[in-house]
Amino acid sequence: MKDLLAVVKFTIKEMIKRKSFIISNIIILLLIVIGFNVPRILTSIKTGSQQNLDNKILIIDEENIFKGTLETLNNMELENTFEIENKTITQEQIKEKIDQEEIHAALIIKQNKDKIDIKYVLDSAAMEEIPADLINIFSKLYTQVQISKLGLTQEQLQTINANFDIEIVETNENPASGNIFAIMLLSLVLFYAIYFCAYQVSSSITTEKTSKIIETLVTSTTPRTIVLGKTLGIGIIGLIQVGAIILVSVISCKLFLDSQILNNILDLSKITPLLGILVFIYFILGYSLYSLLYALTGSTVSKPEDINSANSPIAVLAVIGFYLSYFSMMNPTSSINIFASIFPFSAPFSMPFRVMMGTATIAQIILSIIILLISIIIIAHISIKIYSSAILNYGTKLSIKDIFKIYKDKNN
Repeated sequence: MKDLLAVVKFTIKEMIKRKSFIISNIIILLLIVIGFNVPRILTSIKTGSQQNLDNKILIIDEENIFKGTLETLNNMELENTFEIENKTITQEQIKEKIDQEEIHAALIIKQNKDKIDIKYVLDSAAMEEIPADLINIFSKLYTQVQISKLGLTQEQLQTINANFDIEIVETNENPASGNIFAIMLLSLVLFYAIYFCAYQVSSSITTEKTSKIIETLVTSTTPRTIVLGKTLGIGIIGLIQVGAIILVSVISCKLFLDSQILNNILDLSKITPLLGILVFIYFILGYSLYSLLYALTGSTVSKPEDINSANSPIAVLAVIGFYLSYFSMMNPTSSINIFASIFPFSAPFSMPFRVMMGTATIAQIILSIIILLISIIIIAHISIKIYSSAILNYGTKLSIKDIFKIYKDKNN
């Protein structure tokens, strides 16, 4: 136990001293803060674009066909701002305004018997047409003006203008609406924490082999203790990282995100203590599974530049696991959900999502955890056995054939 704690302490100390570790975590936390400010940034850009004279359109209704209703255009969420005039303005005057960049274009509206003529005046018509949404709005405003001329009562107007009350109803008893963003974010954080923290195990082992530190470790303790100590140490760092990401996300959410937007993307009733416990359990299990695999690959190479190629099969496996979870999010009622939440390489990313949606049964959760535990035990046995023989290999990278030969060797 003392040796195990010593390896854990050594691993944590080495991890937090790395500049790459510090810088990457600072960047991630900054990106989270910026991400929660995106709605504000977009609103500022939109507000700025509305005040930009390049987007201003002059509307000339010299006959007052619309009876002042065109003023309401600036209250609508349109890409342009509008200047309304009820007097005659010549095309020469319009051209001067466009040349001086006071307006982007102009619309001249005139009554022509039973139809409305609209001229769209702008500097160049290449690749540009009159905004389609404007024509629809003009049609509605003109209809309202004509209806008002008929002197209809409020009750009669209501029978003409139908109010549509639209409601979306899902037949699924556990609809995913309101939580998709939160679920995707949760799975992404879990994937990042599990994959990148587990990756550090192989990187740490290979680095120590290069610097010959591993020789000191092997002579002072057992290979089993080294594997478990490194896995535990980097796992603790991973938990701290996840905690920091969640803490910064919650604070940023409270400070920068509008409450209405928050209510649309997250149903707080689904955030329960059970979900928190299961997320913690699946992080531990998922991290253990992948870190033991990476410990295996880290012990088979002797140079840091070979580590990426050695880790490629596991990286592919991790990505497949994540995308199985992602596809199940896109279709919560699909039968692939059950497979993704039980398959050990995707369960850490998928099962928390199903628990959050209430679609996972207790039996499925227990089965998923049991399969993960069995997989971890099997992989741990294989990894430690191969690690014990391959850790002091300073030659070329071990092939798959060499790994099988070492595993079958009864003397190891």
